[in-house]
Amino acid sequence: MASGIKRISTHVLDIARGRPASDLPVRLERQEASGCWRSLSSTRTNHEGRCSQLLPETEDLCKGLYRLAFDTASYYASPKVDTLYPVIEVTFRVRDGESQFHIPLLLSPNGYTTYRGS
Repeated sequence: MASGIKRISTHVLDIARGRPASDLPVRLERQEASGCWRSLSSTRTNHEGRCSQLLPETEDLCKGLYRLAFDTASYYASPKVDTLYPVIEVTFRVRDGESQFHIPLLLSPNGYTTYRGS
């Protein structure tokens, strides 16, 4: 495994409203050998739509499958916007030697896109 900072972060932008998606609940999970998903952390995006570190200090960034779950139903509940995707789950693979992942989400009520950022 690569030395240095181990990080999983995200940045959520609400492209329909033209601003960061602040206060959006986000959960990080890792798939165990049994196939079950284990929750590693749960937080909310800050005023800039960011979560700068989702991987807890007590966890190592091991190879395997990880998943970010974005609770968009909660985010859209306050402005009373109907959304097609109440939860968006983004599953990604960590390989040996990888140490940093930034997974941005571009969001609208009826669609989304994601990619590996830097």
